Amino acid sequence: MAASSVSQNPVEAKTNDEGQIETRKAFMEFSSSIPKRKGWLSEHLYQYQGSWYTKPKFEGLVSLQNHFKPQPTTVLLVSNPKSGTTWFKALLFALMNRTGQYEDNSHPLLTKSPHECVPFLESYAYDNPTTPYPDLPLLATHVPYASLPESLLTSDCRIVYVFRDPKDVFVSLWHFAGKRRPKKLPSLLLDEAFEMFCEGVSPYGPFWDHVLAYQKASLECPERVLILQYEEMTRDPIVHAKRLAAFIGHPFSLEEERQGVIQRIVDMCSFEKLSSLEVNKSGVHHGGTPVAVQNSSYFREGKVGDYKNLLTAEMIQRLDKITKDKFGKSGLSMNGLLDDYYHSTK
Repeated sequence: MAASSVSQNPVEAKTNDEGQIETRKAFMEFSSSIPKRKGWLSEHLYQYQGSWYTKPKFEGLVSLQNHFKPQPTTVLLVSNPKSGTTWFKALLFALMNRTGQYEDNSHPLLTKSPHECVPFLESYAYDNPTTPYPDLPLLATHVPYASLPESLLTSDCRIVYVFRDPKDVFVSLWHFAGKRRPKKLPSLLLDEAFEMFCEGVSPYGPFWDHVLAYQKASLECPERVLILQYEEMTRDPIVHAKRLAAFIGHPFSLEEERQGVIQRIVDMCSFEKLSSLEVNKSGVHHGGTPVAVQNSSYFREGKVGDYKNLLTAEMIQRLDKITKDKFGKSGLSMNGLLDDYYHSTK
């Protein structure tokens, strides 16, 4: 898999073993010279290497680019925010931890958030700026392909990339921002957020560029990068769970299939099951954020097509047109991504 072609990290010379204080000092110096826009979850988003980041995620990314050391067996889950990441974290964790280590009633996912079981790389790096490489076989990130650490791109680790209908992504992101946005900041109105999303100004955005870069990497190196669509996973989770397990090197045996292991994993990781657990109803986690995050904020609807309850017909048509224009010549499947309204007007 080809290494990223981004320029030398401009903060590298200012980041050293003195840790977080020096890293954050470097950020303050560098951030004054890069574009910034109104943020979703915080006051500002900062543009770096073509994408948009909050301050903590930017700092974490810089640490990753300078210090990350992947293991050859690492599996990395990648997605845009609000693309089913919590569900896929749980699925991948369960697929990789089913060798008799845990009984069904003692599985870590029953008492820990998927985000505690599978940390975000940039969040971990924010908390551990000079040693941003947890000794775990499964990690996650929202970082765009072009900004991944070169050490990761030239390693043998495997990448699972999940993408989702941008209409549902936008609605979910807007609701999430409403829960997480500091009270001292003015509310982010739907129409304003919609314009920002369409312009590509969203956390880790632009959304469409994010998807296309990983799709290109998958075409160039399919044995290393697997692309999955959220909507297809919801339609046939058994088939895609088997595909996932095989890709990450943990295929199901015939005996496991006969014993219904796949179905049990899918059931344990379902939205209904995860959202009903006490840890996900009342627990919190602290990774990579100055303020604790309520686990419940990651569970809202989990449904395909929920955007129809919020977006106007004009909004739907506009997002579909952008998606068709961006994805139309890429060869990327748009199965289920374009609304019937769009087709009825053409």
